[in-house]
Amino acid sequence: MRNLKLVSKIIGILLYFETVMMLLCGIISVCYGEDDMLPFLISFIVTAIVGFMFMRYGRDADDYLTRRDSYLVVTASWLVFSLAGTMPYLLSGYIDNFTDAFFEAISCFTTTGISVSDLQKSHGLIFWQSLTQWIGGLGIVFFTIAIIPSFTDGDIKIFAAEATGISKSRVHPRITTNARWIWATYLSVTAACSICLWLAGMDVFDSINYAMVTTASGGNTPYGGGIAMFNSATIEYIEIVFMFLAGINFTLLYTLLFRFKIKTFFKDNEIRFFVGVLITATIIVFIMLLTKRGWDVEHAFRASLFEVTSIISSTGLCSEDTGTWPAFTWFILAFCMIMGACAGSTSGGIKSVRVLMLLKLARNEFKHILHPNAILPARLNGHMMTRGNKATLTAFLTVYIIIVMISSAVFIACDIPMQKSFTIVISCLSNCGPAFGQSIDGMLAWSALPDALKWFCSILMLVGRLEIFSVLIIFTKAFWKDN
Repeated sequence: MRNLKLVSKIIGILLYFETVMMLLCGIISVCYGEDDMLPFLISFIVTAIVGFMFMRYGRDADDYLTRRDSYLVVTASWLVFSLAGTMPYLLSGYIDNFTDAFFEAISCFTTTGISVSDLQKSHGLIFWQSLTQWIGGLGIVFFTIAIIPSFTDGDIKIFAAEATGISKSRVHPRITTNARWIWATYLSVTAACSICLWLAGMDVFDSINYAMVTTASGGNTPYGGGIAMFNSATIEYIEIVFMFLAGINFTLLYTLLFRFKIKTFFKDNEIRFFVGVLITATIIVFIMLLTKRGWDVEHAFRASLFEVTSIISSTGLCSEDTGTWPAFTWFILAFCMIMGACAGSTSGGIKSVRVLMLLKLARNEFKHILHPNAILPARLNGHMMTRGNKATLTAFLTVYIIIVMISSAVFIACDIPMQKSFTIVISCLSNCGPAFGQSIDGMLAWSALPDALKWFCSILMLVGRLEIFSVLIIFTKAFWKDN
């Protein structure tokens, strides 16, 4: 039997933190002389009451959290947070449809960055969108673990359920301390990005919001126009740097920035593979823009590096309309979006480490065909891949392909063109909503989807953000059966 009282207690604690977020956004609206304080205040009160009810139900719960409970906590927390996150949109009148409001909320929390409305937003609502993306970047529950001294007896199980990638590397034995150091790194990178954008010409409010969206690898920008509206090469280069940093494992980033372990950072196999793919993809796109479009060298280099970095980090910011680029560049960008950046980062996708492992295993298989009796261990950062690693990788890729195929079929059955169906599914699963620019995912295209497909997309976003198994496991019979 699942420990539902403890699950309820944890969700209640999390909702209290969401009320603080709502109150902060309401205060920002007041500071700008806008009338959005009431919607945020009502949202604050309702969320606080619901949080209290969850806490009251779980008041007598023990602190023992099983592995199954941790998966239920993570999935339920993201859903409840997104449901509460709909209220600012609905009460402010920015969105008048619950389906669209939930779609917008879960898109921000999962850092997918898809928007179904292009109406002008108030400063409070802009900050709400940016803040929800920023909190979702490293994980809702992981954020709470960093703040509360003793969250629960099962902190490490929750971390394992919400963290991305294969290896759950840590910089400290205590999970709470580990979470605080990683969040300190995350906050430092965000602050540095904001300062750089401000120095490059953005005002303070815009620099803070764009910094949160960038480091979270989100894509729902304050004004819906990506980064091109600033028409600044300096801002684009700054965004490139911080989108790249957001795609790096934050544990490794911590060792580089605060412990100055430069060799450890650059010896990491995943980092080297990720950088290699990014450089290769950029060179290919750069050559295509030079030869097929006749752009000047600097413009072609900046545009190719920006779009490749944006897509591979699943940020999804656009500096150009890539829909008008040569078709071969779409293939390159699609590969980058599917692969994603590093495990333990804020990016989506299947992660570079999985692609690297797959290539190593494929190489060994070719060698094994020629030398049947040879022992050919596959290694990652000096450690041999275990049979469990290989089984997990195979299972993940199998389920991923099945989800893509079935989901694409669902969209096609609803009269969505095949290419667009595939793009929508990959965008949602990779949490890279803005994807290929205006010609692929303009606001009207997303808002025109039937409500049923919007709910389907919402599920795909959550499944992609929590890397499939954490969500799907709770729908199996074995999950609910007692041992």
